Amino acid sequence: MKQALDELGWRTPGRGLTEITRDISGWCARQEIAEGLLHLFIRHTSASLVIQENADPDVLHDLNRFFDRLAPNDTSLYRHVAEGPDDMPAHIRSALTQTSLAIPVRNRRPMLGTWQGIYLFEHRARPHDRKVALHLMGE
Repeated sequence: MKQALDELGWRTPGRGLTEITRDISGWCARQEIAEGLLHLFIRHTSASLVIQENADPDVLHDLNRFFDRLAPNDTSLYRHVAEGPDDMPAHIRSALTQTSLAIPVRNRRPMLGTWQGIYLFEHRARPHDRKVALHLMGE
């Protein structure tokens, strides 16, 4: 069994979903592992990873609006406000989504469904530099 371990980074534009499928797929294609399991792990507490529809942008818009209602930037609702009004809502959003994903790989490509994409879900209002660890195991 072979393994590959790396880290990729992205600068987010602020709150919202940034598709990272192409970068992840490109990394898989460059590895010497044709079939296996890819594990992605985001190294932050105020951002997350999700697999979501990548065909209709209304899905991403609606997800953002839903999370805005679910965890609003209202400092009267939270005790942890030292890092700004968007910090505690970002932690809540991260807790409700995922910090890691496991995706099968075949023919050096993540086995995503037809309309699926991998997204970095930024939960802070301002742009941030985010890092994702990639670990691929297989043959």
